[in-house]
Amino acid sequence: MWNMTKTFMLMAAITALFVVIGQLIGGQSGMIFAVVMSLAMNFFSYWFSDKMVLKMYNAQEVDEQTAPEFYNMVKELSVRADIPMPKVYLINEDAPNAFATGRNPSHAAVAATTGILRALSPRELRGVMAHELAHVKHRDILTSTIAATMAGAISSLANMAMFFGGRNNDEEGRSSNIFASMAMMFLAPLAASLIQMAISRAREFEADRGGAEISGEPLALASALDKIHKYAAGIPFSAAESHPATAQMMIINPLFGGGMSKMFSTHPATEERIARLQEMARTGTYPT
Repeated sequence: MWNMTKTFMLMAAITALFVVIGQLIGGQSGMIFAVVMSLAMNFFSYWFSDKMVLKMYNAQEVDEQTAPEFYNMVKELSVRADIPMPKVYLINEDAPNAFATGRNPSHAAVAATTGILRALSPRELRGVMAHELAHVKHRDILTSTIAATMAGAISSLANMAMFFGGRNNDEEGRSSNIFASMAMMFLAPLAASLIQMAISRAREFEADRGGAEISGEPLALASALDKIHKYAAGIPFSAAESHPATAQMMIINPLFGGGMSKMFSTHPATEERIARLQEMARTGTYPT
């Protein structure tokens, strides 16, 4: 219920933002345009955000015929997690990573890169997919998926600013252009702030705990996190770099360095995640 509440609060905040910026830039016509645009974005984000994200990554659906071992692994873990079988996708990228998306456990999908299948052992991969299914079970996926698509949509405000700001050559038009330029300077940080408000870092700890319980092997997940973190630092993930707002959906932050990496970071330190899983394996309980 809390995740659903956060989702609708996020959608309401985006709508209000679009309306205010639209009115400032284009007056009544800008406000009307912003209202229509925000309502359309809310509708498509709720019903189709998972498909939008999967398309961003050029993810291809697989089944028992095209990827039998991987598909059956997800199927077995879904039974253990007591959730419906999600759709399964592969992303043709060398960077090792994975994510879950969808609006609820009955309409969910999990995706993994071909790089993660090569980098991890079957036990480690099983731990990763159990982590993603824990996100599905905890209903994190709707909030994170909508946050990604909505934050990406904020960049359209810049285009709207230029559209309305560039219509006139008079003093009013020049003033609008100045405002448009200022708006573009703040859009990326604003998008990042909205994601960080909507997405709690605690959800990754909870998914680690849930994934370890589903798979029954916390050390396998710990080993996977260590490997992914080390590999990912040296292998660029072009799709994630092109859509930094989606980075929060991944099991490990795919963005490295400064700038966008820090701006869109919603992951706790990998070392702390590993330490908690190791403690869980040693004591049987996950630290809080």
